[in-house]
Amino acid sequence: MKTKTIGFIGGGRITKIFLRAFQNKNVAFENVKVFEPNSETLSALKDLFPEIEVAESAQDAAEQQLVVLAVHPPVMAETLAAIKEVVTEDTQVLSLAPKVTIEKIAGALGTAKVIRMIPNATSFINKGYNPVAFHPETDKKAKKSFMKLVKALGKNFEVAENKLEGYAIVSAMLPTYFWFQWEEMLKVAEATGLEEKEAKKAVEATLKKSHSIFFKSGMSADEVKDLIPVKPIGEAEGQIKEIYQTKLLGLYEKIKA
Repeated sequence: MKTKTIGFIGGGRITKIFLRAFQNKNVAFENVKVFEPNSETLSALKDLFPEIEVAESAQDAAEQQLVVLAVHPPVMAETLAAIKEVVTEDTQVLSLAPKVTIEKIAGALGTAKVIRMIPNATSFINKGYNPVAFHPETDKKAKKSFMKLVKALGKNFEVAENKLEGYAIVSAMLPTYFWFQWEEMLKVAEATGLEEKEAKKAVEATLKKSHSIFFKSGMSADEVKDLIPVKPIGEAEGQIKEIYQTKLLGLYEKIKA
């Protein structure tokens, strides 16, 4: 079933994630436009989704019913200035960027139909955990309509806007803190004699069960950690914790509104 028209300003990773999520669930739009100034990025996106229409400018993409601001905070001001004249009272604006508030976006565009979301990469497989914040004037009907529209992305839930940057740190970026470690464990497993298939199965299965016992056993973190007496990289634990505190909280200070 076709819904409304959608325009993306920015054709990078997050736009690819959105389009793949919609594609996986057969969510069709009457028209999809993407404005992306980097020709290589745009070409790669077009190869994956040949049905999209290339927008010649940000203004062109912003003429759609739903406009997705898939740009980084440093270029948000110039993006808003560029599309201000084409945003109408019927335009719904979705920002995926941290730091730039709904109030600033609404003020720059002269509309209250502004939404912010911090999406997860796992939305690519329709398993996202995506916090959403609405303009204070948004009514229940409009909220319900939007949530239905983005249902394909995964679990989308409303939060207070001042919590979005926290979710960016502890949820949206969280996989990057672990993915490289999982990859390294696969290499270690193969170095110990396990075949590739055995390595993947062992690491994946153990990660899943480790998650369950940590979050669902009812035990404290210390009790769970005490179940394994040997901790081969325990001497580096303090250093790793310091990295988490300094890097992540430092980044939070930079991106918070």
